[in-house]
Amino acid sequence: MPDLTQPPDIDEALRKLVEQPSYASQVLTVTARLTERRALTPVTARSLHEDLQTAEATILGTLPESVQHIASTRARTHLPYPYAGSAHEYAARLRTAAGALR
Repeated sequence: MPDLTQPPDIDEALRKLVEQPSYASQVLTVTARLTERRALTPVTARSLHEDLQTAEATILGTLPESVQHIASTRARTHLPYPYAGSAHEYAARLRTAAGALR
């Protein structure tokens, strides 16, 4: 049983918090998973928009509107361009972009 008289380890709590990916990174990661479902088909602006909206609703849906807006804008500004290539290839580029947003 932990000693309740000792204060919590703030350094440990901060380390865990910093290691978590940002909301924008999470949105791009989920978008990559959704996009990858169509493994060999080309990515279109419409299919990407649908996958991005689904990811945003999933990750950001319960957060305050201001947080949703900031995370969504940040994720959308880091979308890889152009959309050429298969969904599998584009999903890999989305994951790379998500890693840059951590």
